[in-house]
Amino acid sequence: MAEEVLSQSEIDSLLSALSTGEMDAEELKIEEKEKKVKVYDFKRALRFSKDQIRSLSRIHENFARLLTTYFSAQLRTYVNITVASVDQLPYEEFIRSIPTMTILNIFKVPPLEGRILMETNPQIAYAMMDRVLGGRGSGVNKVQNLTEIETTIMTQIFENSLGNYQEAWGSIVEIEPILEEMEVNPQFLQMVSPNETVVVVSLNTSIGEASGMINICIPHVVLEPIIPKLSVHYWMQNQQQKESDPEEYKALSNTLKLAEVDVSAILGEADMSIEEFLRLNEGDVIRLDQLIDEPMSLRVDEEEKFQIQPGKIKNKLAVQVLSEYQGGSDYDE
Repeated sequence: MAEEVLSQSEIDSLLSALSTGEMDAEELKIEEKEKKVKVYDFKRALRFSKDQIRSLSRIHENFARLLTTYFSAQLRTYVNITVASVDQLPYEEFIRSIPTMTILNIFKVPPLEGRILMETNPQIAYAMMDRVLGGRGSGVNKVQNLTEIETTIMTQIFENSLGNYQEAWGSIVEIEPILEEMEVNPQFLQMVSPNETVVVVSLNTSIGEASGMINICIPHVVLEPIIPKLSVHYWMQNQQQKESDPEEYKALSNTLKLAEVDVSAILGEADMSIEEFLRLNEGDVIRLDQLIDEPMSLRVDEEEKFQIQPGKIKNKLAVQVLSEYQGGSDYDE
């Protein structure tokens, strides 16, 4: 610990106070020996470190991106989901903070113990269902009057989205989320004891014109077996192992080699008006901007990659690569 250096004037003032009796040296010694007490609330025990909370935040930021992409494709409308906060609090406090009537999805995540709760604001849930049924995505709030058909549709929407949660956790642990039930009243739901510490991840959600929150409640009992993996040290070590694993690099390279891409040889191009195009008849000749003695272009997924020349191999049309394209490209940076 760095020592505080007093100025000469401060030393003189201190000595003067001691000599005049304004300050008692014995009282100073007693105050120094007294233990400083910090208030601790056992009902609000903090069982996760800041490092572990940051790791959970990263995992759910990835989940939010995956969920945004998934719902955008499924609902065919504007969707934006972002992490608003990640907090740890007693389970009872979380239950009191959510509406009396809302959409509660409870799912297991084997091989981990316990269950996870996903609470979705009714405005968001109904906007999703409205889009699935072909509507504009209007959000309404009539949770207490859910019909069997509406319950089935909502269950399927959230059950199908759990694959994204599995993918988000893939770098830490392999889980298999299974939707157990859907409730609308949090008072009838008792997953853990009221004082159990839970991590609550709040997601800001916008679907079309509707907006609200999705809250994911993860009890401590679920995360307890994998708490050591939620540290930065584990992430760094795991990343280094991946980068230094030659077998994994070889497998990734072999997989990339099997990837299919669209390859096209461009004989030439021509500009014409729509009127000229509509007047084309059989036997007409279109003059291209490609000279005979100039190399042709070979494009890979619409990107110009090679200069080529046409030819034949065993009476089949073919092209020969002359050189790699040296023009400007985003991939050259």
